[in-house]
Amino acid sequence: MKALWAPWRMEYILGEKEKYCIFCVKPLEKNDRDNLVLYRDKNVFVMMNKYPYNNGHLMVIPYFHASSFEGLDDDTLQELIKTTKYCVDCLTAAFHPEGFNIGINIGKAAGAGIEEHLHMHIVPRWGGDSNFMAVIGEVRIIPEHILETYDKLYPIFNKHN
Repeated sequence: MKALWAPWRMEYILGEKEKYCIFCVKPLEKNDRDNLVLYRDKNVFVMMNKYPYNNGHLMVIPYFHASSFEGLDDDTLQELIKTTKYCVDCLTAAFHPEGFNIGINIGKAAGAGIEEHLHMHIVPRWGGDSNFMAVIGEVRIIPEHILETYDKLYPIFNKHN
């Protein structure tokens, strides 16, 4: 019998939750690789999900702290969607996924893990990536270390900078 390990999930499940909004603090630290920040624009930034559902799981996050669309101006909303499209384009170039799940969870009842700060999820999908391991064993297999994925994606996202 083979053992499959997913220790990064246990860190999140059992770990002490931050007393601050990571989406407000992490982009200010300017330590983008350690904080998994891939791309910055005027009103939003792109961050890799530290506890991904799939390889390349990204989030597009407004700099403005809001738990829903309330308070986000039209420029930010437009940039949120344009940057989401840019994420799809970059992930397609890097990993050639067969599809995407894209969405926003507003409120704890909707599944928001960080409910105090709105963010868009972009999850690349491949045929067969949801199998018995995820369904029965509640284990996801991420085929690449997250920093290796970051190092592949960063130059694609920032090719014009």
